[in-house]
Amino acid sequence: MPPNSSSMENSDTILQNACNRTKTCLNGKWAFIVDPYETGYRSHRNGIPHDQIDPEDRSRYYTYFQNRKPSHQADMVEYDFEKAEKIDVPGDWNHQNLSWKLYEGCVWYSRKIEHTPKPQSRYFLRFDAANYETHVYLNGEKVGMHLGGFDPFSLEVTSILNDGINHLSVCVNNRREPGQVPNMRTDWYNYGGITRDVWLIETPLQFIDDYQIQLDNENPQQLKGFVKLSESISSEIILEIPELGFKHKLNSNSNGYAGLNVTMPDFQKWSILNPKLYDVQISTTSDSISDRIGFRTIKVDGADILLNDQPIFLRGISCHEEIPETPRRAHSIEDAKYILKAAKELHCNFVRLAHYPHSENVPRLADEMGILLWEEIPVYWGIQYDKSETFDQAASQLRTLVNRDKNRASSIIWSVANETPVNESRTSFLKRLKSIVTEIDTTRIVSAALDRDELDYSDKLKKEMHVSDPFAPECDVLCCNEYLGWYSGTPDQMEAGVKWFLDPNKPFIISEFGADALGGHRGDRMQRWTEDFQDYVYEQQLKMLDEIPTLRGMSPWILFDFRTPRRNLAGIQDGWNRKGLLSDKRIPKLAFERLKKYYQEKAKVFPDV
Repeated sequence: MPPNSSSMENSDTILQNACNRTKTCLNGKWAFIVDPYETGYRSHRNGIPHDQIDPEDRSRYYTYFQNRKPSHQADMVEYDFEKAEKIDVPGDWNHQNLSWKLYEGCVWYSRKIEHTPKPQSRYFLRFDAANYETHVYLNGEKVGMHLGGFDPFSLEVTSILNDGINHLSVCVNNRREPGQVPNMRTDWYNYGGITRDVWLIETPLQFIDDYQIQLDNENPQQLKGFVKLSESISSEIILEIPELGFKHKLNSNSNGYAGLNVTMPDFQKWSILNPKLYDVQISTTSDSISDRIGFRTIKVDGADILLNDQPIFLRGISCHEEIPETPRRAHSIEDAKYILKAAKELHCNFVRLAHYPHSENVPRLADEMGILLWEEIPVYWGIQYDKSETFDQAASQLRTLVNRDKNRASSIIWSVANETPVNESRTSFLKRLKSIVTEIDTTRIVSAALDRDELDYSDKLKKEMHVSDPFAPECDVLCCNEYLGWYSGTPDQMEAGVKWFLDPNKPFIISEFGADALGGHRGDRMQRWTEDFQDYVYEQQLKMLDEIPTLRGMSPWILFDFRTPRRNLAGIQDGWNRKGLLSDKRIPKLAFERLKKYYQEKAKVFPDV
């Protein structure tokens, strides 16, 4: 179902801190119909979406969202959610039935909601993620739609929600399309379905819609930000941090907005070694909400990255949001613990969440564990940079990500792209994305995995590496992916020498390097696909990178082996990218121990703060 009209625009609200609001969980077994011909969505003759057909004519079509039942024994209805297969929500459909393993297309979900609405409340359906195009119907009426496979959306249903039994229908389509973000070409598995939690959220008629509460990087005793109400009204707002005995009154303007700039009392800063979080309470006469927030500063000074004005080295790893043993899309707090604990075992203080927004469970857990995060959107490879619809999708995903996690102390880098080939429209595209970030949040680092040039010296043995990407001047930190020893030559060739030419006044992060190795496959260190070859690549990479004076971090590719239909070498890949330092059975490879020891030594030079 490619986007085809203005009616396809995302129709949701921010609902900051949705996880801590009054809510009813809608997870569980849902009815499920696979619909590859989009029978339940479009008329079979002219392909018009059913929700765009005159209501009087809909009865002639197979409108699944109406949940029709035969009115008499001769009445023909060619679907029945009550008899349909059941599927777990949240959860991708790919791992729940082998016949759907590679399915890409339209599916229908359905469940009943029994509810008694309160007259002085508003109600929102909240989907933490559904991949990719989602249409939501309640009691036969279209509630809204969303484009984007990894970002949350909230749709108001106050006027549609009945007292008693309600019928919820959701049409999800994960088919890859050229104009989407990401587009047709990715190097990860296209898990489909309602992949994260679903909630029915209750709010007062006038509620606290959004807020940002952070330290001023330049004046770290000042608390800066804002509170935004759902309605354009003037109101008194109370901000409290009970543990500090802090209470401050704000007054919203006629637009429901109140700016914040106040001196903090004595407090403990959030850090890697001391990830201190404070209960922060915001209240009005009609609403109150609580969040757990850490207060810290993050900024760049020359070639240094400063956490609370102290230089740090980002000992990182990249990861996908996938549980490899199943394999399936990760989504729960337990899944987040599984991934972040593995990073901790590697002696990491930093995780790159590739290549899309991960579940909100991850940054919230990272806040508690003292792990720094790189977060990004899937502007990746062959994006159609000259299409306004494509930019709108990227911009929507970026706004949602930054708004969702702008109060998380662990989130320090917003990345707007990964491995995007340089051209004029692409660079303009990325600059516009950066401006969106800085409009929302000026307290963090903005970057991207940049393009880089790899040149041979005249003797063809040594190499020069240049980060000449025209977007580089826009980045607070220089970052790039490079695969010397794997996609470029072999690891022994790095011994001849590699010279990096970089801006001496900016920190440099290697956002990816690595090599594939089938877990348990051993051999000579020059035998590709073995753990020994991968370990040799890491040995040579770490020697080379240590020669870069501005190196302030790295996030090698990748923590776990992960599924991808692009990788088809029989007996080795079998539909997996094998660059994981942990195998798909979570068994460490040789390179895991090498990187762990390197990080232990690096922590002595750049101690955590």
